Amino acid sequence: MTQTMQISKELSDVEIMNRYKEENMWGLCTAIDLKNCNPDAIRDPKLIHQFIVEVCDLINMKRFGEPLIVNFGPNDRVAGYSLVQLIETSCISGHFANDTNSAYLDIFSCREYPPQITAEFCKKFFGAEEIKTTVFFRSI
Repeated sequence: MTQTMQISKELSDVEIMNRYKEENMWGLCTAIDLKNCNPDAIRDPKLIHQFIVEVCDLINMKRFGEPLIVNFGPNDRVAGYSLVQLIETSCISGHFANDTNSAYLDIFSCREYPPQITAEFCKKFFGAEEIKTTVFFRSI
């Protein structure tokens, strides 16, 4: 059964990571929605590459190869860069929507990491004004 919870002040990163370990979860996924990002940041493939290196370092995830960073979209609503970075414990993906200056990031790993610290890093890196973060536990 997949368990979903909205991150709130009720659970700290330590509590989330402890629960992950205590309940023997198979994976931890954090969905991070960023609104009103710095337009230059989400349109710069070199900066997106720098982001993936830094976020992996922050959460102590070993990158597997180089990230795939592609600018595409069939219409203005969805056009922007998309990112996929394999990590030894799963992957990190994201899409950057030019039309709304939004970013949608997913960090999935079968090893725990601090989701709130990670989300705040993402918000700061892309200069977002708003953030919504959701944590999913995936069971065996």
